[in-house]
Formats: sequence, C-alpha cells, structure tokens
Amino acid sequence: QVQLVESGGGSVQAGGSLRLSCKGSRVTQKMGWFRQDVGKEREGVAALYTAVSSSIYADSVEGRFTVSYDSAENTLYLQMNDLKSEDTGMYYCASGPFTPYTKTQMLSADEYTSWGEGTQVTVAS
Repeated sequence: QVQLVESGGGSVQAGGSLRLSCKGSRVTQKMGWFRQDVGKEREGVAALYTAVSSSIYADSVEGRFTVSYDSAENTLYLQMNDLKSEDTGMYYCASGPFTPYTKTQMLSADEYTSWGEGTQVTVAS
C-alpha cells in the first residue's frame, strides 16, 4: 500500500488558480487526481504514468488544469487555472498499477489501489 498525502486546497473566486500537491511514500506506475462534490459520484480529473510525460484529462478541465510529476520528490501536482464553481469538491490523489492508456481506464477510480485523504477546493462564483 502506498501512502499519499494531498495539500494545497482552499477557497478561491471564480477565475482564480490553485496548485494541489500529492506526496507519495514510494514510486508507483500511475497517479491521478479525482474529485467528488456532495451528492455526486467521484470523477477522474487528470492522470499520468510517472515514467513518461504524457497525461490525460477529463473534458471538463482540458485546457485549464495541468498535471505533472516530480520524480525526485515523488510528488504529483495539479495546477488549476480559470477555476469555475463546478470545480468545487474534495480532490483526491490516487496511485495504481499499469493499465491500458485510454481515457476511460486512466480516469476510472476502479483502476487505482491507493488513495489519499483528500483536500477541499471551493470556488465561489
């Protein structure tokens, strides 16, 4: 099991930016960000393989969010720009083994085995 610790959440006005961080206890093949708002299902936001730079995004955040990985720090980041009220939710970091590189599988919570506690993001309109 991998321990994951998120940080960087907070409250911002619409149009603002936040940067989330996720420190892992060891290197894993795949890491991703998910979010869940009250009364809604958990949805995949962005994911990548830690060994390569290619990343995948949900359509709702494409062009606004950027996911990156620092191998020296074993830390996953999510830079969120032009935030909207619908981006509000608890953001979770997750890690998992290799899966086929498709948007469906990379952003499916079922394909991840370790989860952080989450960090809250609130965007006021």
